[in-house]
Amino acid sequence: MKIQENKNIGELVAQDYRTASVFKKYKIDFCCNGNRTIADACEKSKIDSSKILDDLDAAMQSKVSSIDFQSWPLDLLADYIEKKHHRYVEEKTLEIKPYLAKICKVHGEHHPELFKINEEFIESAGALAAHMKKEELIIFPFIRKMVSSKSSNQSITKPGFGTVQNPINMMMDDHEAEGERFLRITELSNDYALPEDACNTYRVTLALLKEFEDDLHLHIHLENNILFPKAIEMEKELS
Repeated sequence: MKIQENKNIGELVAQDYRTASVFKKYKIDFCCNGNRTIADACEKSKIDSSKILDDLDAAMQSKVSSIDFQSWPLDLLADYIEKKHHRYVEEKTLEIKPYLAKICKVHGEHHPELFKINEEFIESAGALAAHMKKEELIIFPFIRKMVSSKSSNQSITKPGFGTVQNPINMMMDDHEAEGERFLRITELSNDYALPEDACNTYRVTLALLKEFEDDLHLHIHLENNILFPKAIEMEKELS
């Protein structure tokens, strides 16, 4: 079925993650700002929507497999995000920080933008650590409790935060802030382009930063476009 330009971006990527590569190609945010149509995004970015629609159709017809996260139980998806993406952030943060410090020391004189990239990443690491802890202590446990209550056909006690929409709103604000932060890092690094004098450490560092951003996009997409909307609907069903 041909994709229409009035299709919601976040919903489309949630249905088939293969389409994410197309939005990345055209620098259209599908995770933090996925709640808009293809037409709206194209108009804002001054892009011919017909080109994107053709690429989206081709992506969905490709033989590359895509995990159907939409079909997963919410407690399984929460576990997956925590064990895969949260652990990834924790591990890669410790790996990237020393590399950034080293290239700032060695190449900072000729590439002063590295100091700003380093500053942005350190701030991101701290913000993400606090953000993930809130999810692990507040939202994810409540999602697991809702799934358990639904499967046992039992009512659920109203949480201290009122409704799951409240912490979700806070988490989505955090997501938007980190999306904007990595947009700045992308711009500062000229889309992770290597300068002529880049040493091996410089190459590794930019590659790790790009990988970190890609993982963060998937991480945020799974929450903003799948986990959170479904958690809100499940809470309504149980109330």
